[in-house]
Amino acid sequence: MVNNRTDLELITSLVDKEARILDVGCGNGELLKSLKNKKNVKGQGLELKQERVNKCVAKGLSAIQGNADSDLSLYPDQSFDCVILSQTIQATNNPKNILIELIRIGKKAIISIPNFGYWKVRLGFATHGKMPITEKLSNNWYDTPNIHLCSILDFVDLCRELNIKIEKTIVLNSNNTKSFNGAPNSWSNFFGEEAIFLIKN
Repeated sequence: MVNNRTDLELITSLVDKEARILDVGCGNGELLKSLKNKKNVKGQGLELKQERVNKCVAKGLSAIQGNADSDLSLYPDQSFDCVILSQTIQATNNPKNILIELIRIGKKAIISIPNFGYWKVRLGFATHGKMPITEKLSNNWYDTPNIHLCSILDFVDLCRELNIKIEKTIVLNSNNTKSFNGAPNSWSNFFGEEAIFLIKN
């Protein structure tokens, strides 16, 4: 399993110091706190669940309750230096529209996704004929928040369709991480358990 701390550290490494950040789907504020401590960002969180917003506020973070599918349109163009969507796009109703909104309101965006093209996911489906469960994708098909399953290559194709530039990709699995300037190679779709993309319009 990819260590959550590694994921946070890698995303943090892609953010400029003192940047204006919007963390969409900020959860309990773990990433926002890391960015505030290490990069002195001016950060704001958007989170669907009020109890998680409350936890962010209790940590001294700025966060509001909102839905990415409906509320991103309320933000002005280029109102943040960077918008972050970590492990969330596959759980939204309209990922294509979400991606368009992210690069509209941010000069850059950082997106991390679980890779449904990962070899263990493929093997699990081929062997058992059922939706696979891995350490990273641990929910059953009937209670998973993931409603739009995609692979690394699917995400790259969508960026190409929308004329979105992939500046950097970091591909992770339980053993290592590999960085690419631009889009990753096709082998990453097989061996990567998760990917982080730095994109811009």
